[in-house]
Amino acid sequence: MENMKGAAIGAAVGIGVALVGIPLGICALGFTATGIAAGSVAAKMMSAAAIAGNGGVAAGSTVAVLQSVGAAGFSLGTKIGLTSTLGPLGAAAGAKLFKGKTTPDDEPEQSQEGD
Repeated sequence: MENMKGAAIGAAVGIGVALVGIPLGICALGFTATGIAAGSVAAKMMSAAAIAGNGGVAAGSTVAVLQSVGAAGFSLGTKIGLTSTLGPLGAAAGAKLFKGKTTPDDEPEQSQEGD
C-alpha cells in the first residue's frame, strides 16, 4: 500500500514539474511572454549568443528555444511528452522512496489490556 501512495505522490510531482515547474523556471531566468527581461540571465545568454553569432541569435539555439517557450509556453505535443516521461519517472522514484515506510494509519491497532 505504501508503494502505491509513494507512486501516486511521485507521479503528481513529476507531472507538476513538467507542467508548472519548468515553465516557471524558464520565466525566472528572464524568458517572459513580453520578451527577454533586461539584466536577467536570459539577457546575458542572448548577448553571448549574439556575440558568438556575429550579431544574431541562431534559430533553434538554446536561447531561441527558451525564448519561444517563455513567450508562448509549451506546445501540446511537448506537454504530452514531458508528462509521459516525468510522470512515470516520478512514480518510480516515489515508490522507491516510500518503500517500507509506514504512516500512523498503517500501524496495527494495539489492544489495551488492563490489570
